Amino acid sequence: MYLVTVLGSLLIILAVSSDPTATPSCFTSTIIPQMLLNIHASSKEISYLECLAQVYFFMIFVGTDNMLLTVMAYDHFVAICHPLKYTVIIKFDGQLCVLLVLMSWTIMFWVSLVHILLLKQLTFSMGTEIPPFFCEVPQLFKVASSDTLMGIITMYVSTALLVVFPVAEILYSYFQIVSSLLRMSSFVSKSKAFSTCGSHLCVVSLFYGTGLVEYLNSAGAHSSQRTMIASVMYTVVTPMLNPFIYSLRNKDVKGHGETPQRAASCP
Repeated sequence: MYLVTVLGSLLIILAVSSDPTATPSCFTSTIIPQMLLNIHASSKEISYLECLAQVYFFMIFVGTDNMLLTVMAYDHFVAICHPLKYTVIIKFDGQLCVLLVLMSWTIMFWVSLVHILLLKQLTFSMGTEIPPFFCEVPQLFKVASSDTLMGIITMYVSTALLVVFPVAEILYSYFQIVSSLLRMSSFVSKSKAFSTCGSHLCVVSLFYGTGLVEYLNSAGAHSSQRTMIASVMYTVVTPMLNPFIYSLRNKDVKGHGETPQRAASCP
């Protein structure tokens, strides 16, 4: 599954290097290599520093994926709701999109750093067992032997800010898209519009759906087996499916920039 995820993402990047949907799910590379090592090793230990490093990079990549999905929703909103202005807006917003991506990395860098600094203040006993197969913030707070109140508050606040606002933007974009689709009389136009955002909707559903299940299992008093299954779905299965979902639109993505140009030339 890991090889399929990495090779699939690399093939899409090589095929359509200018499209933002080719961004691979990098967070799987912070987890799966260590998991594969644990499977084949007699010892399933991870050092304290390795655990913190895994948490840090996992948070950065997951947060960046979250924000990139939001930027893609905006792109589809402009393409469908303002097709005649798409070329002008995207050309004008080209630098803005790059800035948004850089801002995503910067924000997640500092948010992850804050969590790491809070985790370093906690104490853990030797031989502490982490329920899933990788280090994540909620699980580390559970197994810590010192006060975790400040860290838990910070975790919930940052999660609310970094999830609620992107999800709200995605919902608003698709509300406007659906409103535009209802006003379209041509079935062909509706089909083209749906194909434009179909893959993005699938990835958004998988990303937030499995992520919600995984964190509900992490926060609740569920069995370790159920938590493990939810973690595998979120960190292994979903990233593996993304290249297949995106590859369904390779031809559409290749001609994505041409459609608005033809529409803009109409009187």
